Amino acid sequence: MNIDPAKWYPGQVVGLHRWTNALYSLRVQAEVEPFEAGQFGRLGLVLDGELVTRPYSFVNAPSERPLDFYFIVVPEGKLTPKLAALQPGDTVWVARKPSGFFTLSQVPVARFLWLLATGTALGPFLSILKTELPWQRFEKIVLVHGVRACAELTYQETIARFQRVHANQFQFFASVTREPCLEALPIRIPRAIESGLLEERADLPLDPKDSQVMICGNPEMVKATVALLQNRGFRENARKSPGQITTERYW
Repeated sequence: MNIDPAKWYPGQVVGLHRWTNALYSLRVQAEVEPFEAGQFGRLGLVLDGELVTRPYSFVNAPSERPLDFYFIVVPEGKLTPKLAALQPGDTVWVARKPSGFFTLSQVPVARFLWLLATGTALGPFLSILKTELPWQRFEKIVLVHGVRACAELTYQETIARFQRVHANQFQFFASVTREPCLEALPIRIPRAIESGLLEERADLPLDPKDSQVMICGNPEMVKATVALLQNRGFRENARKSPGQITTERYW
């Protein structure tokens, strides 16, 4: 089939990391247009004569290569089982033009930045935190990653590096809901906010006067968290009406 070379680049797989039976990171060498941390690209494979594509956030910073895409395998899905079977040297099509507005350039000024993610939605936050911008703009940054099991707490070396380099500025909390896991919060992110446990652990107020909140992940988590924050006086952020909540629903 003919694939438009102006829109798609034949990327070369340079690595595939398996975190669990369902979670993978695909590393690809490809030429893409400049992008902002937090944006997403598209990956595609030719299957049965058709280019099948899906959006995936960049985990790498804009200056980093190879490109890094974090995804979960959907067993009945058309694309993800094939992505998980790729080997170094294989070709995967990468959209040349990144997309999305889940970036710090869309987030108003504040003292504190709260980053709330579930599952593979951790990816865009890692891309953002690998740049200098958040560390220059915010006094304190709190990253929360919600998962079901301890094994799903991925990219821990990357997060530990943030903790070492920005020890007085950065905090990380895991939310693990289906099994005990060291010091992880034993409840879902909305409940951790509602109960006050997250603020207690962070020793930081979550209030609209000082905070910006970016939320990415499971639509149910996003909806519930937004509702809780709105009850506290937060407003959703829009270009014409700046607020304190910036969201990305991940599927």
